[in-house]
Amino acid sequence: MTKRTKRITLWSVIGVLVVVLAFAAYYFFAIYKQIDDFSKEGENSPFYQVQPSHTKAEEPPKWEGTERVNILLMGVDARGLQKGEVPRSDSMLVASIDPVSKQGSLFSIMRDTYVDIPDHGQERINTAITHGPDVAMKTVSDLLGIPIQYYVYTDFQGFIALVDAVGGIDFDVEKDMHYTSAADDHQYDIDLKKGMQHLDGKTALEYVRFRHDALSDFARTERQRNFLAAVADKLKSTTSIMNLPTILNKVNPYVDTNLSVTDMWKLATVGYKTEMNASEQIPPMELLKEENVGGASVIGIKDEDALKQYVQDSLNKTAEPSSSPDSPDASGSVEDSSANNAASGNSGSENAEASPTPSP
Repeated sequence: MTKRTKRITLWSVIGVLVVVLAFAAYYFFAIYKQIDDFSKEGENSPFYQVQPSHTKAEEPPKWEGTERVNILLMGVDARGLQKGEVPRSDSMLVASIDPVSKQGSLFSIMRDTYVDIPDHGQERINTAITHGPDVAMKTVSDLLGIPIQYYVYTDFQGFIALVDAVGGIDFDVEKDMHYTSAADDHQYDIDLKKGMQHLDGKTALEYVRFRHDALSDFARTERQRNFLAAVADKLKSTTSIMNLPTILNKVNPYVDTNLSVTDMWKLATVGYKTEMNASEQIPPMELLKEENVGGASVIGIKDEDALKQYVQDSLNKTAEPSSSPDSPDASGSVEDSSANNAASGNSGSENAEASPTPSP
């Protein structure tokens, strides 16, 4: 090889490295910019008009990155509301991740569960967020008996944007689902057929919202857990990782969180290696009781200490391989899984109270 050829080769390699480094710098800067904008302040925050409690809400515990982290996920239907008006949360889930064992659990909380809300008396748990995210985190922490370090808050449009941004989800819809409502000009009607299909943002929203069957919210919370597991799995794909700046940009306007950029980097590193090994309804059927408060149906808890122990048992159990052909996996749910889970304590009878159209 001549000196001239060596120089050309050297400069070609340097040129490629420069391009790679420039792309990497752009990629990480774009991600940093989007993540930094997730935490909304002032009038950009959905909670800027929330009146503070008589006593200052307890600060969420700090996550050091080595102990278990618990994140409260809240979905709302913000249609028709004025700016600054906070709707009740139609969906509340807690993602719990152990960075040591690389195992995670997902708990979905029945929105009509009747609990003590700090400084606001007893009420359904879905009203907690109307007093601000710190109150919601403390309420859920008291219920489950575990610290809640972070929250993520979004609405219908944020959910649709996320699913579309990852290119949709291939998912096994366990049965035909049909529901129409003139109240919202049929904007969120539901019409899904049984079987494996590709769900975009709109049809995915139909799936996780559906509750108009014999199992009502009990089956809906299970569907939400199954679908979120599928979304998490899709986010781990190489294509999604390469498109992460674009994905974050599309969901940014609809998300609020107390996660800092540093927290998100730590969480992303842990989450990528984590397998979800538990998916539970709160309260489970064996600890649930239907009550009537002021003429309205709510969900009571038979034994609060037993509920906390149930959560601990779920967090402590080891992951088991899904060897059974009837076991749900991360890409969908098995036909009639709602009925099977009803027998094992993860679903139940129809909720007695009619409620506004739920959000993911």
